[in-house]
Amino acid sequence: MAIATKIAAHISRSSWIRKMFEEGERLRQQYGGENVYDFTLGNPEVEPPAAFGEALRQVANHPLPGMHRYMNNAGYPETRAAVAARLSRDAGLTVAAEQVVMTCGAGGALNVVLKTILNPGEEVIILAPYFVEYKFYLDNHGGVPVEVWTDRETFHLDLGAIEAAITPRTRAIIINTPNNPTGVIYRADELIALGALVQRVQQRSSHQIYVISDEPYARLVYDGQEVPNIFPLIENSVIVTSHSKDLALPGERIGYLAVNPRSRSAAQFIEGAVFCNRTLGFVNAPALMQRLVTTLQDCSVDTAAYQEKRDLLYDNLTGFGFRMVKPDGAFYLFPRSPLQDDVAFVKQAQRLRILLVPGSGFGAPGHFRIAYCVDRGMIERSLPAWEQLARETIG
Repeated sequence: MAIATKIAAHISRSSWIRKMFEEGERLRQQYGGENVYDFTLGNPEVEPPAAFGEALRQVANHPLPGMHRYMNNAGYPETRAAVAARLSRDAGLTVAAEQVVMTCGAGGALNVVLKTILNPGEEVIILAPYFVEYKFYLDNHGGVPVEVWTDRETFHLDLGAIEAAITPRTRAIIINTPNNPTGVIYRADELIALGALVQRVQQRSSHQIYVISDEPYARLVYDGQEVPNIFPLIENSVIVTSHSKDLALPGERIGYLAVNPRSRSAAQFIEGAVFCNRTLGFVNAPALMQRLVTTLQDCSVDTAAYQEKRDLLYDNLTGFGFRMVKPDGAFYLFPRSPLQDDVAFVKQAQRLRILLVPGSGFGAPGHFRIAYCVDRGMIERSLPAWEQLARETIG
């Protein structure tokens, strides 16, 4: 075999999202793009805010000497300071620039954190439904995933299930809020309870457990809601995030990690993270993007358009008989599959040229994911097909 056996096995079961995207390409060639309703990829169709273009033109027209050279592996001091200032306002406590590391997106940040904290064979709790790449990231660094379901009706934290899953080898818990794929925001009270649980375990066993909060959708929230900042709520915590969604820059791979300033091991953690950012081959986050996001920490895309799309789909689909939790944020719906076999349901949807991702890909069989970060016109054109799909599968 030309590649590693493990990688071949990972590829075979890795990404329903990519498989469905490829199926979409085939259908678009056959029926025309306007007649295919592709809800598979969380790839924003909106453009970055106008301030991004203005900042880009400023840098291009007035280049700084050495602006494309290496910098500190943690990133430019002024960029880290800008991020820290925004985090300080959100958290209501002082986050220093030295507690921030600029990274190649949230995926890069997660890999850096896991490389920094994990010994081979240590366990990390991931909460189902979960982002599809978590298990592969853990495998990169010798970690063992432990799947724990959230509440199966609301998708909020099931603290009893989390506590039951903690063992002497537990090193971290990954939370994702707003969640991909459910869109649920974890409330402050449940995060406080999670922090208290972790504190009790640490006092009992004297081993450190990190809560890693994966937050690329933190500014994509609806109905006047807010995502609670984890730093005041859980002492031994790390935030990982990116500007892929809030600034609509997924292709630019710019994000950061930040350690809770209240963590007793904050300085040692950052030292390890800077080392791992370099030795994993990221070296540093993209220099040009660091320059730009320094001035854009208070900017975001217009979430009103996303909320309109959420409401358009949610109202129509629930009217057709589909059952789902109304998302608080992000840009996904995660309905229950009318068929017990979610893969069979997704294949039936394909016959009506609706492209979806089965919940099995997120550790949640019996559901399916809809990404509504798409053109509103496509959503409107798809509604008759959705109604037909409901007649065929719900009755």
